[in-house]
Amino acid sequence: MPVEMQQRREQDQSIAGRFEMLRRLPESRLAGIVTDICGYRETAAAHFTNIEYASLTIPLVISFAEPFAIGLGKAPGSNDRFGSFAAGLYAGPVMIESFGAAACVQINFTPLGARRFFGLPLSELTDRMVDLHNALGWEGVSLRERLGNARDWSTRFDLAEAFVAEHMASKPGVRPEIAWAYGHILGSGGRTRIATLAGEIGWSRKHLAAEFTDAVGLGPKTLSRIVRFNRALRLSATQDWAGIAVDCGYADQAHLAREFRQMAGHAPTALAI
Repeated sequence: MPVEMQQRREQDQSIAGRFEMLRRLPESRLAGIVTDICGYRETAAAHFTNIEYASLTIPLVISFAEPFAIGLGKAPGSNDRFGSFAAGLYAGPVMIESFGAAACVQINFTPLGARRFFGLPLSELTDRMVDLHNALGWEGVSLRERLGNARDWSTRFDLAEAFVAEHMASKPGVRPEIAWAYGHILGSGGRTRIATLAGEIGWSRKHLAAEFTDAVGLGPKTLSRIVRFNRALRLSATQDWAGIAVDCGYADQAHLAREFRQMAGHAPTALAI
């Protein structure tokens, strides 16, 4: 594969040969809009399970095979089947199951990138999966057909990148005040006071919360909690939990444990990181 595609093949050695997953970093024109594009295909009959913790990723999943079973904060039930869809932010664990016949392209957006791409308030995607047709209309359905008919992953990734670039070309980004406040929340690891952000912009906290809900799907307080949680996840590789609680701005270790149960569904010591 060409080096410039910046894609790498990933395979879990414990189930080697049962699926393939490739990942491409986006081209420069999609910087800040898309974090990466993934191709996934199961190659052997098996029951696959995965738990995704609360994150700032907004996925667009385009399936051309069997649907996934997905539960927000719970194990998926018999009616929780989703093929191609867009999903907004969710401040909790997402439980995913598949059964050996799934295949899809997943485009992962940043929250501000997703607001521009979809061109709708992201509160319409929060805590839910929205069918591809409802999210993107017939353009999305056409993309699904082209991806399914493509001869290889390289072609699929090219199609996905071109679609994103063309679809958002004439759409405006979020308000600069929101981009600024969002950047400060990320830069502070979720520790910036919301009242301080509102004061710097010259807005009320209520107006800031409403603008954030439109732009990312969540208010700044909940967004900050997800940012703190993900920073704590990263620090867990090198620090003890008591130190992480202090560094990430939790009141104490018990507060950290409560947040982890909410965001990941487990106590910190039980996480598979």
